Amino acid sequence: MTACYEQHFDAVFQAVGTVLGGADRETVVHEVFFRLLSDEALRRNFDDAGSFAAWLRVVAKNHAIDHVRRRRREILLPNMRQTAEGAEEPENGFENQAHLHLTLERFQREVLPPKWERVFVARFVEHQDQPTAARALGMGRTTLAYQEHRIRRLLRSFVLKGERG
Repeated sequence: MTACYEQHFDAVFQAVGTVLGGADRETVVHEVFFRLLSDEALRRNFDDAGSFAAWLRVVAKNHAIDHVRRRRREILLPNMRQTAEGAEEPENGFENQAHLHLTLERFQREVLPPKWERVFVARFVEHQDQPTAARALGMGRTTLAYQEHRIRRLLRSFVLKGERG
C-alpha cells in the first residue's frame, strides 16, 4: 500500500484538484486511499486488463464529485448563514444567537460523544478555522476534519429531529 500511495499520490491529487481545492482536496485524496485500503469491493472493480493509474484517477475524480454533492446537500443550523468563504456564522440578533446557543448546548449535553467535545468546542463554539483548531488541539487537520464531519452528521440529525418533533 505504501508503494501504491507513493506511486499514485500525484495522479490522485491532480484528479481531485480538477473538482476541489484546499483542505477538501486533501481530505478527499486521503479518503480515496483509505477506501482503496479498506474497501475490498472497490478493489474488485478494477479490471486487471486496464491501467490501474487511469482507473484510480477516475475513482478519485468521482469521489471528489460525490464530496461536492454531499456538501451541497448539507443544511445549515437554524439562523445560520454562509459567509463568502463558505464558513457558517450566526445571523445577527439576540434571539437568533440565544436560540443557536441553546441548541448547541443541548446537542453537546444530550448527543455529542465526549471524545469529540474538544473538536466541537473549537469548531462550533469558538469558530476556529480547521488549521488553527488542529494546532490548538494537537491533532492532524485530517483527523480534525473527520471528527468534524461526524459531528456535523450528528448535529444535522439532531436539528432535523427537533424541527419535525
